[in-house]
This record gives sequence, structure tokens and C-alpha cells, in this order.
Amino acid sequence: MSSRHRSGSGSAATLIVVVADIMAFILGLWIVMYLLDANRANDLVEFVRDAARWLAGWSYDLFTFDEAWARVVCGYGLAAVVYLLIGHGVAGRVRRL
Repeated sequence: MSSRHRSGSGSAATLIVVVADIMAFILGLWIVMYLLDANRANDLVEFVRDAARWLAGWSYDLFTFDEAWARVVCGYGLAAVVYLLIGHGVAGRVRRL
């Protein structure tokens, strides 16, 4: 394969990894903000919460632990791990093209 083609797939793989990492970072940031009882009236906290809820829409209410903090850590944490695994896995496949 030509080096031009490989650099294109490398750039695409890098973009995929960066997007997956940003998604996981937002989810992790919301977990930390929740655990530290961040001021929900703050615009940044509200933005992070809304973004995390959107990203973890499929998992944030998946678990029914009695403790709210455990539901947040597991629900949002699961989404973060899945995004990292899928993003890095797809990027690895793209790099091999």
C-alpha cells in the first residue's frame, strides 16, 4: 500500500480515538462532578450533565442499585468503557487497512 493511503487511515483512526476519548472524558467528568456534589445550577455542570446524559442515554438508568451514586458510577461508567473499547477497537481496525 502507498504511504499516502496509510496516512489517511492513520488520520481517520486518530480522529476515531480522539472522539471516543472525549466522549469517555465527558462521562467520567460527570461521574466526578456528581460524586463531589457539584453545583447543578452552574452552567458548566449543567452542560456536562446534559452531554453525559445524552451520551449515556442507553445506560444511565440501566442499573437499579439502592444508592444513587452507585447507579451513576455504573451507568455512566459502563457507557464510558464501551465508548473507549469500541472507539479504540474500530481505530485499530482502520489502522490495519
